[in-house]
Amino acid sequence: MGDLLGARRIFTSGFAILTSASLLAGLAHSQEMLLAGRALQGVGAALIAPSALTIVMRLFGHDGAELGKAFGFWGAAAAAGGSAGVFLGGVITEWMTWPWTFLINVPLGLLVLALIPAVLRKSPRSIGAVDWFGAISVTGALVSLVYAIVTIESASLGSVPILPISAGLFAVFLISQFVRREPLLPLGIFKTKNLAAGNFVMALLGAAWIPLWFFLNLYLQQILGLSALASGLALLPMTITIMIVMVGFSGKLIGRFGVKSNLVLGLLLMAGALLMFANLPLNGAYVTHVLPASLLAALGMALAYIPTTMTGMAGARPEETGLASGLINTTYQIGSAIGLAMMVALATSGTGHTTEGVLAGFQAAFLGAGVAAGLAAFAALVFVGSTGPQREVPVG
Repeated sequence: MGDLLGARRIFTSGFAILTSASLLAGLAHSQEMLLAGRALQGVGAALIAPSALTIVMRLFGHDGAELGKAFGFWGAAAAAGGSAGVFLGGVITEWMTWPWTFLINVPLGLLVLALIPAVLRKSPRSIGAVDWFGAISVTGALVSLVYAIVTIESASLGSVPILPISAGLFAVFLISQFVRREPLLPLGIFKTKNLAAGNFVMALLGAAWIPLWFFLNLYLQQILGLSALASGLALLPMTITIMIVMVGFSGKLIGRFGVKSNLVLGLLLMAGALLMFANLPLNGAYVTHVLPASLLAALGMALAYIPTTMTGMAGARPEETGLASGLINTTYQIGSAIGLAMMVALATSGTGHTTEGVLAGFQAAFLGAGVAAGLAAFAALVFVGSTGPQREVPVG
């Protein structure tokens, strides 16, 4: 849609939907209304993220140095936004009421909508049509896959038939992409060097990183007994580290050592941090047991995220930037969803409700996420084309 209708228009529509949905969720008086608001928030975010990345690529893609700098700010903004959500969520929940975790988005969204006409120029459009059938079939396949994983323990008999449904929808989607004149996902784009490998690694990166955040937050609150506000503060060093490394050093490191070297090193550091988390003790101390591993994980993420994004976007033609950015964002989200679902299943299988049992579940989840990070490092090492020092990228 960004390619066909213009990235700025889709970006604007996404923020309008996200802002309205946040108001709906904040004012919800029933579970159904709340879930509807959350779902619409997802729709808005799904429009915003790839169209924003498309705008960045079109603004700076002609200049390697400027693109490296832009990617640094892009990655830092993503880390800062995600961490601000965790931190402010704790502040708002503790000092106000939970609906304000949604309502705070309303003035922010209105501010963005007011600034868009002055800040962003209109984006070019391509000729074609939206493949709604492909979109519906692949969305159904992905949602049913995540649902099957989430419910596999609580409804083992009910969730099993969903897996064949997911596989069938995937098959229908792939067939439709072969036969349609204007498919949602032209499969030929995967012939672009490194694009398929970049998306595969991005999915595994999401499968490692999001469970890390999720279970670390639970460990801080349920095992160490920190409040929502205190656990949010405890995660701030990770955010600060990611921002400093991405903005100040990522471009220089990529320029000196190449994309692949930074990518593999970052993923290995994240895997090591997750192994450290997998050995968190019952009576752990934040400074001794949590902070060192969290800083190592943040360094790994800071080194890996931008190279992974660059790998997944590199080589796409100008008219395919929306498609490529949508693909790399989708693989991260789906990897995150499937990874978190699998780690939750690991954490809740065979563990009791005692504190020791809960901790054992967390440790299993951290270990599983560490395996995902290790697989990502292996995939990057084997499948991502080698890139040496790149003089056009150094920034900072």
